[in-house]
Amino acid sequence: MSRDFPAIEFRHLRYFIAAAEQGSFRQAAASLDVEASAVGRRIRDLEDELGASLFHRHSSGIALTLAGQRFLRRARKALQQINDGARDVSAIGRSEDGKIGVGIFSSFASGFLSDLFQAYDQNHAEVRIDFVEGDPADHLAAVRQFRLDVAFITGTKEWPGCDAEHLWTERVFVVLPSEHALARRTEIDWTELSDESFIVSEAAPGPEIHDYLVQRLADLGHHPEVQLQVLGRDNLLAAVSVGRGLTLVSEAATVLQMPGIVFRPIVGEELPFSAVWSAQNDNPAWRRLLSLARSMARRGRT
Repeated sequence: MSRDFPAIEFRHLRYFIAAAEQGSFRQAAASLDVEASAVGRRIRDLEDELGASLFHRHSSGIALTLAGQRFLRRARKALQQINDGARDVSAIGRSEDGKIGVGIFSSFASGFLSDLFQAYDQNHAEVRIDFVEGDPADHLAAVRQFRLDVAFITGTKEWPGCDAEHLWTERVFVVLPSEHALARRTEIDWTELSDESFIVSEAAPGPEIHDYLVQRLADLGHHPEVQLQVLGRDNLLAAVSVGRGLTLVSEAATVLQMPGIVFRPIVGEELPFSAVWSAQNDNPAWRRLLSLARSMARRGRT
């Protein structure tokens, strides 16, 4: 069966380019650290594949034919593209380049995630990290479909089709107007919040905070008033400052300063946070991030 294109190997191009640049098979072989006979033999193979002579051979050396001159331009371009591709793949393998998709459920203004990404960036600054806020269920679907490499979400349960690891824990804080009577307290008990009104965002993590509030206060025999608002985090905190209700945040968000509000921890309330990813995900940039996260989590527990 006839071939539609010549069977040209990578070494054919290297030997041909070296011979063209050196003007001698012997000097080309020396530059490549191979036998001179190997260079001459491979170039003959290449000429047979192409069906054209690439060099004039004479006693003082070699010179490109017209066909050789034209092929040299294409060969250099092809070799450069192969080398560039090899460097790109190698860089991704070393995590000097690449991309990680990260699903975020909590703030990373401070705390474990903030420290993690700062530490990762010190050694892998060329890795692009795409952060996506959203609902944990959406994040988990994206992880299973390889649209995200990892989701950092609350909880320590098993998620079907995924690997997971508990990495850190954050305290739960209530956000109060600075003039609120409870603002004078250093810590607040759930019983002191039973008659309060709350506001949460319709966007994540608002619905989860809603369920969290209802569960905690229902255990005390109270049914809290919790209003869903179409507000982002900044405007939600601003609404708290003007007395529209209280809200909850995890510890990482307490570095967000805004006039008219205070953050107070709720006694005994902590949220575990886990990394969730697909066991089939072989993204080397993500694997290095996971290794760093595990190391930081172990140090944090000692």
